[in-house]
Amino acid sequence: MTVDTEETMARMKKKRAAKRAAKRGPTRAAKSVKKTSGQKSSAKRVAARAPRVTPLAAARARAQASSRQGPLAGLRVIEIGQMLAGPYVGSRLADFGAEVIKVEAPDRKDPMRVWGENKVNGTGLWWSWLSRNKKCVTANLRDPRGVDLIRKLCATSDALVENFRPGTLEEWGIGPAELHKINPRLVICRVSGWGQDGPYSQRPGFASVGEAMGGFRHVNGFPGEPPVRMGISLGDSLTGMFATQGVLMALYWRDAMGGGKGQVIDASIIDSCFAFMESTVPDYVKFGTVRGPSGTGLAGVVPSNIFKSKDGVWVVIAANVDPMYQRFCKAMERPDLAQYATHDLRAQNRATIEQAITAWAGARTAAEIDTILNDNNVVVGPIYSAAEMVKDPHFQARGMIQPAHDDFYGDIVVPAMTPRFSETMGRMEWLGPPAMGAHNQDVYGRILGMSADQLGGFKKAGVI
Repeated sequence: MTVDTEETMARMKKKRAAKRAAKRGPTRAAKSVKKTSGQKSSAKRVAARAPRVTPLAAARARAQASSRQGPLAGLRVIEIGQMLAGPYVGSRLADFGAEVIKVEAPDRKDPMRVWGENKVNGTGLWWSWLSRNKKCVTANLRDPRGVDLIRKLCATSDALVENFRPGTLEEWGIGPAELHKINPRLVICRVSGWGQDGPYSQRPGFASVGEAMGGFRHVNGFPGEPPVRMGISLGDSLTGMFATQGVLMALYWRDAMGGGKGQVIDASIIDSCFAFMESTVPDYVKFGTVRGPSGTGLAGVVPSNIFKSKDGVWVVIAANVDPMYQRFCKAMERPDLAQYATHDLRAQNRATIEQAITAWAGARTAAEIDTILNDNNVVVGPIYSAAEMVKDPHFQARGMIQPAHDDFYGDIVVPAMTPRFSETMGRMEWLGPPAMGAHNQDVYGRILGMSADQLGGFKKAGVI
């Protein structure tokens, strides 16, 4: 037999053996492998059918378990700071259902407790609404035990809001790098005068200087006179609004967009004022125009100014869009003024138009002006003080004058929450707590599981 014949015979034997094996079915080892593979596939199918807890589902569960009402129910926010810009963020969140835990030092009050000309039992009414719906606790952040309390609270929270000078949290060992090791999902909102970086970041900062360097003061007042400040802390509140938007956007990205983790928000007073200055910077860079103060009106916008009525009331009249201006001329019975039909023509003839309006308004009472112009669909309204606001039927009808009562403040009114929601409106559950540490037992006991004896020991030691 030749070699070729032997090889051919061997191949034929292998084929016959393979056919016999095929008839018998898979070997035990093969059956074992197939069974194991099938078990894994079955496990995968079971896992796929099991409900997955998504961030949105977890948020819904927290909201359902919360005792608060509003679109932010279920969120827990730690507020560390004082005065206005940072706490204003907490106020906006607490108004609409978030559990906001405000932290104060046990040996010094937040100045907002005593700010304001009028006080009830030594506490300013400003505090009553700025801290409404907040849970107030005390913690000494210069004591490692106090810092540890905040660290533990942050581990269970959605957001932290602070408004100390940049670097302060890091000195206490609770900067973003440390907190994100404990809770990677924590949103950290840092509010400051100058921001977390830049050459001025370590300067002390208040809204007064932020408004000055951010451009507000330069355009406020009258030409040739000292720049004027608004009678409210506009820079603080504006920064608080921007910061609140930042917190909500970061939470949306974390939970709804699939980001899955927290981030740091840097909100500064000077940036917020700068961002609110409309086209003043582009106008200067492109055309060299420096917008200055324009008194009671707005440069280039005519008519939009205040005019005194026959009975001594200052009234705002703003007919500064083309169709409305034509209606305004008709209401005044001054067809000769209708020739200034465009924005630019009215700006060029401002003196002529405003002289005519001054004479027209001065011959009528504020009520008459209001009726005539509203009948002609022209924007008009008197300048109100608090005395007029609380009596106005529109504020009353919209519930903006909200009565409140508690044993400490007695009967007062506070501004209602805004904006209004059709489905998830927040509500005021309590006014700003007058006692420091009013919620120590609730927060440290319920959330951290501390006993009354532990809390008593911490209080005696000055930790809380």
